[in-house]
Amino acid sequence: MAEYRYVTTWWLQAPIDDVYQALSQSLEWPRWWKGLLKVEELAAGDAEGIGRVYRYTWKSRLGYRLCFDIRVTDVHAPRLIAGEASGDVEGTGCWRLSQEGRVTRVRYEWQVRSTRRWMNLLAPVARPLFAWSHHDVMQDGAVGLSRWLDARLLGTEHH
Repeated sequence: MAEYRYVTTWWLQAPIDDVYQALSQSLEWPRWWKGLLKVEELAAGDAEGIGRVYRYTWKSRLGYRLCFDIRVTDVHAPRLIAGEASGDVEGTGCWRLSQEGRVTRVRYEWQVRSTRRWMNLLAPVARPLFAWSHHDVMQDGAVGLSRWLDARLLGTEHH
């Protein structure tokens, strides 16, 4: 399996509670996140959301789709949401938020392995395209979230 690790940071001129609220409501994401076709809740989890399971269906600008489930494993409102992915990719994702004055810093860490045969076969040559696709999707998320919150997007960074 091909492994990928990406870190994305967004800076939004918005209160941390507003940003956290938007990120914690995955069912609303398709309304503001371009490329996210559908989110379904498969399990409710506990009162904090631990154990909640969502199924995400994404379409990249390269034309391929990815479908995977995220099971929420850790929540510390309004600073952290972490989960485990299974499906077309397996691994972990973690949103970390911090407030610096009137700016909220959002850091997303995505460490996954592809389970799709074609992606694994192409990984040696297509890895830069897959990275570009991920960064593009995350850029769309930053722009969409800033519009959703009516907040100024001050910058993004992708690694």
